[in-house]
Amino acid sequence: MENFIITMTYLLLGVGLRRLPRFHEETGNVLSLFVIYVSLPAVVLLKIPELKFSTDLLVPTLIPWAMLLLTALAVLVLARLFGWSRPITGSLLLLAPLGNTSFLGIPMVSAFFGEGAISYAVIYDQLGSFLALATYGTVVISLYGSREERPGWRDVAGRIVTFPPFIALILAVALRSAVYPEVALRILESLAGTLVPVVMIAVGFQLTVKISREALAPLGWGLLLKLVAAPLIALAGSRFLGLSGEAVDVAIFEAGMPPMVSAGALAILAGLAPSLTAALVGLGIILSFVTLPLLYYLLSL
Repeated sequence: MENFIITMTYLLLGVGLRRLPRFHEETGNVLSLFVIYVSLPAVVLLKIPELKFSTDLLVPTLIPWAMLLLTALAVLVLARLFGWSRPITGSLLLLAPLGNTSFLGIPMVSAFFGEGAISYAVIYDQLGSFLALATYGTVVISLYGSREERPGWRDVAGRIVTFPPFIALILAVALRSAVYPEVALRILESLAGTLVPVVMIAVGFQLTVKISREALAPLGWGLLLKLVAAPLIALAGSRFLGLSGEAVDVAIFEAGMPPMVSAGALAILAGLAPSLTAALVGLGIILSFVTLPLLYYLLSL
């Protein structure tokens, strides 16, 4: 509970800093870039070598893809049932399946499960959410976005291999048997320690909620799918298959993260219902501070 309060404090600090004129409106983006290029790679380089490769790692790798498939199918069914426009459908196809498993997920996993569980969150994010954004996200934008924003498969591959946390993941796997020099270890630990405060301040600084009347129904369905249905399905499926352990619980917990900020940025860039997209991201983060503790309670039963 103490870690959760600390995390919330960072979020509120970001909200407060946004109201100060000395902080430029791009401050949130700058902080996010610092996390992508410095904090998260440092965490990956520290935590991945600690993993013991086993069948347990299959769960945080496969669950995000299973949730993506089920959620995307649910969005398509709802879109057909309610006659949603293509921009609204495209927005939900991006935001409902893809969770904020890095910027919000890793700090929240640290707060509820402890630092030892961060490595499972990294696996879920890098081999699940991030690859899904780069591949599945590109397909959605190609089908539903504006023509000029349709990247090719070479662009997709380029984004994957040049993404700093992914590069760090490859290096961490390659260096599993190596022992870091003491000075390198201290540098990585200090940089990794910036992840939670910087990312939560960045999220708080960028937090916005704009809701139009026409977006209310899709907004409600999108948040219901992402914050409630997805983690409950993951929980029920795991228990039905007899899966248990910290890796499984972390994967289920990550399945309940709110819509991904990066996916929201891509959706807005592609013209996919910007007001709905902003509301899904902003309100999703706010509501997750209620749904995630409840989900953790279910996991502890």
